[in-house]
Amino acid sequence: QVQLVESGGGLVQAGGSLRLSCAASDPTFDTYTMGWFRQAPGKEREFIAAITWNGDNTYYADSVKGRFTISRVHAKNTMYLQINNLEPEDTAVYYCAADTVEAAAYRNDYENWMMYDYWGQGTQVTVSS
Repeated sequence: QVQLVESGGGLVQAGGSLRLSCAASDPTFDTYTMGWFRQAPGKEREFIAAITWNGDNTYYADSVKGRFTISRVHAKNTMYLQINNLEPEDTAVYYCAADTVEAAAYRNDYENWMMYDYWGQGTQVTVSS
């Protein structure tokens, strides 16, 4: 059983920055793909970014390229999402997810939330204009 805990969300002004963290309880954290998704009120869950087990490959939604950076530190069992130049449209609950069976990598389908089998509880990001 993998437990994921997000932190770092909050209320920020447009143009500001945040760094979200996702701490994993699993000691095999360094063996599988991780991802970030978000969901705004009334909208579907949206893929943001994914990172392979070794951190060598990252994938981003077109809407966040250049502003968001995903990373992971195995020694801390933690994944990060650096968000710069925040926009009101970024307001959402942000979730981290783990793909412990490497389904996303096998299918080359990192944007599909169904490829991820463990999820955190989410952290709220609110951007004021």
